[in-house]
Amino acid sequence: MSVIQFIKSKSFLRQLIIAFVAFLVFAVLVVQWLKFSTNHNQKIEVPNLEKMSLAEAEEVLENIDLNFEVIDSASFNPDYPAKSVIEQSPEAGQFVKENRKIYLTLNPSRYPNIEMPELYGKTKRQALSQLLAIGFRVDTAAVYVNDIAKDVVRGLLFNGSEVKTGTKIPKNSLIKLKLGDGNEGEELQEESSEEVSEEIEF
Repeated sequence: MSVIQFIKSKSFLRQLIIAFVAFLVFAVLVVQWLKFSTNHNQKIEVPNLEKMSLAEAEEVLENIDLNFEVIDSASFNPDYPAKSVIEQSPEAGQFVKENRKIYLTLNPSRYPNIEMPELYGKTKRQALSQLLAIGFRVDTAAVYVNDIAKDVVRGLLFNGSEVKTGTKIPKNSLIKLKLGDGNEGEELQEESSEEVSEEIEF
């Protein structure tokens, strides 16, 4: 029997149909297996973990078959409890699959320490700008000392104590400026005038 006659025969057609049906059955089985192995129809809503402690967040996630990982802490936020969840990814309300890892960012226990820069001799405006830029607050009521240089920094105060350059203080601390009042020069000028007049009278 020639090849052409075999192709036209019922035997070949029957084998072709059997092979096609077997392929369809195999494809359906593979698709169903993939759906089962990847939890195709299973979705878990991510809970809102905001302001929870790490222990509380861990318990909530374990109860719904989700994992977690703590990433670097963010900047301290006084509106959140210390060491509580301040950010999460994926966000609350999103749907994920079982055993998905939720990334948690915790609120630090306090503000980080910042090194006090050299401000002696700078103007009030320069010092104010620099202190605010690095995260300090500045008391609007400055302390004035007798000095020829008006509104020039002659010291810094934190909680009533003098702060030296290089001292580390928690960010967001309230700093008070010690400024010159500009009076010393006027007093010296008056004294000099008196001395000159005395010399002339002599």
